Amino acid sequence: MDYGRIAVVHGPNLNMLGKREIGIYGGKTLDQINADVAAEALRLGVQLDFYQANSEGALVDYLHGCLGRVDGVVINAGAYTHYSVALRDAIGAIKIPVIEVHISNIYKREPFRHVSMIAPVCVGQICGFGSHSYVLGLRALMETTTDPWLA
Repeated sequence: MDYGRIAVVHGPNLNMLGKREIGIYGGKTLDQINADVAAEALRLGVQLDFYQANSEGALVDYLHGCLGRVDGVVINAGAYTHYSVALRDAIGAIKIPVIEVHISNIYKREPFRHVSMIAPVCVGQICGFGSHSYVLGLRALMETTTDPWLA
């Protein structure tokens, strides 16, 4: 696929990065992470839109707005990953490639974090590489050469 514009979506509490649970999420702020992803996007020749919301409905509305506007999405849905059917349905509805990312390794954490409601409607999942998970997610999305919804 040809990717010209990618949305990078951050879910609840990610606006508090650099201030909360640094032992789990690292010391980088959301702005610093976005700058790292933007630098990689420049290298890859892709444009980015960044979005962060703490409310589930705002994330659903934003994802709906991605249809016809972006070519793919990198999303860290935060806690909504583990229980939001609404977010899962929104990702499925837009039918564009989505990569799920997490800063921590969700499989080394509490058992409820081992379940991802959104994984079945995402191209893939990257977790456990700290803030670099976002860069890896962007690279993975750029290397997705077929439309997963047509396969």
